Amino acid sequence: MGSCSTLRAALGWIRDSGDSDGDGFLDHIDRLGTGLSNQGWKDSGDSIQWRDGRLTEGPIALCEVRAYAYGAALAGADILDALGEEQDADDAAFWRTWAADLKGRFAEPYWVETPEGRYPAVALDRHKNPVDSLTSNIGHLLGTGILSPAEERHVANLLRGESMSSGYGIRTMSTGAAGYWPLSYHGGSVWVHDTAITVHGMRRAGLDAPARAVVAELLDAAEGFDYRVPELHAGDPRGQSSVPTPYPAACRPQAWSAAAAVVCLTVLAPRAG
Repeated sequence: MGSCSTLRAALGWIRDSGDSDGDGFLDHIDRLGTGLSNQGWKDSGDSIQWRDGRLTEGPIALCEVRAYAYGAALAGADILDALGEEQDADDAAFWRTWAADLKGRFAEPYWVETPEGRYPAVALDRHKNPVDSLTSNIGHLLGTGILSPAEERHVANLLRGESMSSGYGIRTMSTGAAGYWPLSYHGGSVWVHDTAITVHGMRRAGLDAPARAVVAELLDAAEGFDYRVPELHAGDPRGQSSVPTPYPAACRPQAWSAAAAVVCLTVLAPRAG
């Protein structure tokens, strides 16, 4: 195993232990009924729901976790290549092939068509059906390589659309979903760090114009909070208020919201070269 034993163990977990039902996708499920039913960053009990408001049955295979796994496999392969040993090179080739297979298998089962358009579903449910709500989760796919450039442009446009863009950041769930509520913890509110992840992905995908537009919204939101940015705020449309509506129980300031400033600075700075 050598110096990369921990890396190999982590990649092996992605391939094997993180898949509860053997379909090749990482998923999560609370088997005992005493833990979190949702184990992505959106961990509230109603955060993963269908467009008609139904809750999702687990195991739940989140769309963004596909992108995380894809990126981890390619980054792991790069590290193994850098070590320059024969076994490392063989393993690196394996993980690049594994990532390519994951990308191919992602395309068909996840994409859905609804009155809001065509987009990646937030997750697959226990029956492998794509959960069809339009959410900010798809912003985490941008810049990872799991989408084609045309798909990235399409997703970015959807996230900038009226149902997802509050004017002070990207909503966690579309206004077109039955469960939408602007003060729902993960079902319509705006989380600054979540929006920043989308901005970072736009930047990586070369979509500088939409990235800068969303940064401008975040900066306006920050000004509305006197630059003590909370963990989340309401997803009310911008025209409804001159400042963002606070979420009553939000931490303020909050560390991962503050870290979004680094992403904003990166997007606003000129590209090197």
